[in-house]
Amino acid sequence: MRRFAGLVILLLFTIPFGISVSGCSKKTTVEFCNGGDTGVPVGQVTTITLSPKVYGVSLNYGLMGSISAAVATDCNSNPVSVAKFEYHTTDMTIADVNPSTGKLCAGTWNRNSGAGIADYTTCNATNKSGTAYIIAEADGASSNPLPVYVHPTVTSVVLGAPSTDCSTDPATNCSPAAYSTSPTSCTVNPANGCCITPLPTSTAYVSNSCLSQGTTGQLAARVFDGSGANISCQVGHLSYAAQTSSIVTIDENGVATAQAPGSTIISANLSNAGSSAGFFSTCPPTSISLTVPITGGTQVSVNPNNPQPLNAVVKDKNGTILTGLTLEFVSTTPTTIPGNSTITPLFPGSAAITAICQPPSCNPSPFNQIGLFGNGTPVVSNELTVTAPGKSSTALYVASTQSQYIVPVDFTTNVIGTPIRLPYVPNSMVISNDGSSIYMGSDTELMTFNALTNALSTQDPTVMGKVLAVSPDNSSIVLTDPNRQLIYLYAPTGGVQSQIGGVATHAEYAPDSQTVYITTTTNQLLVHSTVTGWTTVALTAPATDVAVTVPSVGAFLAGDTTTARGQCPVTTTTTSNGIQVTTNQFYPDAGVTAPKADRLDATNDGLHILGATAATNTLIDLSLQPGLPTGPCDPAGSKFTVTPGAPLALPGVTATAITGIDTTSDSSLAFVTYTGTGGVLPYYTPSTGTIANIPLLAATPATPTTVAPVAPVAGVISSDNTTFYIGTTGDNAVHLIDRNTLTDSPTKIILPKLPGINGGFAAPDLLVQRPRNSIS
Repeated sequence: MRRFAGLVILLLFTIPFGISVSGCSKKTTVEFCNGGDTGVPVGQVTTITLSPKVYGVSLNYGLMGSISAAVATDCNSNPVSVAKFEYHTTDMTIADVNPSTGKLCAGTWNRNSGAGIADYTTCNATNKSGTAYIIAEADGASSNPLPVYVHPTVTSVVLGAPSTDCSTDPATNCSPAAYSTSPTSCTVNPANGCCITPLPTSTAYVSNSCLSQGTTGQLAARVFDGSGANISCQVGHLSYAAQTSSIVTIDENGVATAQAPGSTIISANLSNAGSSAGFFSTCPPTSISLTVPITGGTQVSVNPNNPQPLNAVVKDKNGTILTGLTLEFVSTTPTTIPGNSTITPLFPGSAAITAICQPPSCNPSPFNQIGLFGNGTPVVSNELTVTAPGKSSTALYVASTQSQYIVPVDFTTNVIGTPIRLPYVPNSMVISNDGSSIYMGSDTELMTFNALTNALSTQDPTVMGKVLAVSPDNSSIVLTDPNRQLIYLYAPTGGVQSQIGGVATHAEYAPDSQTVYITTTTNQLLVHSTVTGWTTVALTAPATDVAVTVPSVGAFLAGDTTTARGQCPVTTTTTSNGIQVTTNQFYPDAGVTAPKADRLDATNDGLHILGATAATNTLIDLSLQPGLPTGPCDPAGSKFTVTPGAPLALPGVTATAITGIDTTSDSSLAFVTYTGTGGVLPYYTPSTGTIANIPLLAATPATPTTVAPVAPVAGVISSDNTTFYIGTTGDNAVHLIDRNTLTDSPTKIILPKLPGINGGFAAPDLLVQRPRNSIS
């Protein structure tokens, strides 16, 4: 009874309490993957992924490797945290794995080595080729089998055409790994471990050709070990990467899609056995057609400050229209009409506009592949002639190599400025294309004169000598120091950019500012390119002047024989270890032999190279019809078709030196300046092939000090082509030649009165101008 009573009391206390607890609890709802009431719950590991799933891992004998961390997910692909993965291999004699960390060994890990050596720290090579599969397990789930390809040490990978015979020429498309993403299966040839039949490819990329933009090609490679044996079928699934991804994209199956023109290095990734594989080429342009959209023509008249869009159609050798290219638009007179895809003349005048596919921004190439398939070389369009009608005024700057002063003349107000004293006597003077800066060389320093404020802005005593040229974009100038025998490329904002030994005589930049040609006192032409750096070109005799062609596809050189150099290199292609390599002769002879010239100039219409020599007081016209070569570079080097006219006498001229040939921007006239005697200004009309003289007149009204001009020693043409300003000896004046009447204007003669270093007044042999808005 006592036991029964105790049990009753116990029940009376426990049952109500249990009921109370049960009534307050909340039931946890379990969600199952199938949406029902039973099965695998959401949040439980169902899938484990090892990567890279497509490529697997490729290891040389005895190497240690790793795989990406295993990723566990549930049935809804949500990540699941796993306390520990356990890794297994299907064949530890080929590829072993640390079961705790997943670290790989291309051979067998040490186990129970003793002597304090930890397990899984030494990889013992078995030199056994083959494929083992790694599997990760956790919480009852297993991963995808990750292939590990073990093979002899890879020493080279050569990109090439897919194999068509796996028994005699194995390539990666013969590998069983190539079939891993294919719906078809591979039958392995036990003799070499390759598939009997290569994986079919719809379009194969052949390394000795190029692909048009937007087309695809299957990449394949041949892999070799240190003994030269082809082990392409043992290394697994290669992944490819382009050094310049803008040229080509490559998917996980090795299918390459050509993007922008150019060539790039392709590397093949074999995990711990990466290697350079070769080159890929997207076909370069073969033509750039530059036209005016409304008319479709190549000549247009545009009023100043009115925009005129241009249309550039670019095609490659297969006729594919190329899009998305970065073209440079350059102008022969950027001060007046800047080069751009939309032309907006700033002042009246004329210009030739060309579009250039210029490496490295367009059609780039590794240095040792320049010229291969035309990649790495510039492609130039036809020229488009733009004329801006009207008249503009001029700001003229007058100086002399025999005076320490510069005189500004503003024809907007017709005010002759007061001579401004310079620190040193200038020996040269050039003006930037934007008209803001005048650079003057001297025996002591470089002087920069601000043309907007008419004041000296900077002095740099670290460089001295003559200023020969300024780049169209005002990023660099060429100076030559005959005392130090150094030639400088000098940045106005940063000092010396580069230098080279020698003494220069003349220099001229290409309109895109990326190349400058420099003649020297020796048998050398120096060329500096932003792409290839300095190039020294051997000549048979010194060149006395240089003129860049229009369009800029080369340069003509004055000398005892007038010659030319093309911008297209002579390209020689050789194959080494299956990889094509090019060697180039830069700026080769362009096949021109013409009469002697001291100075040269190119007309903007691209039809004439004009030269003059003091030895015979003659002018030559080298006709370039039907024009210079444009489009891509010929691997054999461009040759210019030139028809030299008979030398024409400069009547009434006895020249000791030709100081310049100045051509109007509309290519209609050319003026010849010289030292010596004659009292006339010769001018040449290219359209008729005739020479005539303009008599130089004494200033009127005459004064007791009035003297006659002797020779036009320097000249500059106004941007609107209406006036030719010439500095003369004898009267030490500046004459204004009217373009329309072709006469001297004695009532407009300017007497700058430059104080000479030896007393009296100096002859104005340094002239530059910049256009200004006309008030009339």
